[in-house]
Amino acid sequence: MRNLPLLINSAVSGTVASAISGVVLAVLAKAEGAAPIQTLNATSHWLHGEAAGMVKTIDAKHTGTGLATHQGACMFRAILFETLRANAPNAGPARIARDAVAVSTLAAIVDYGLVPKNTPGWEQPLPIRSVAGGFAGLALGLALGGLLKSRLR
Repeated sequence: MRNLPLLINSAVSGTVASAISGVVLAVLAKAEGAAPIQTLNATSHWLHGEAAGMVKTIDAKHTGTGLATHQGACMFRAILFETLRANAPNAGPARIARDAVAVSTLAAIVDYGLVPKNTPGWEQPLPIRSVAGGFAGLALGLALGGLLKSRLR
């Protein structure tokens, strides 16, 4: 397990990041008075239009597409995270957290600054402060995935 390939490491940290950020987004949605599933449904807006973020129920069309999109995006971001991790494989928790925050910050800048038409869609059911919380959940998930892999070595 010491030299797991980049894609396997990315699958681990990306899946943890997807789960943690998904839960964080659901909790934030509930706190903001939206349905917990709306942020995940909103992620399907690239295929189903802007109204996807207003869907308040679980369905295959919006939730299935949103889940696959969210997982794919987290895995993509995890590739960058794991590339950083490969440069310091024996780093401690502080370095792992720093790398996770750096990747999450870059994701937020790209999603909401450089290509705003391709955002995750979370801004449909959530105010911007809660969108920022979703990216914090991404950072937390990447860091926890990195720490989990460190413990497995």
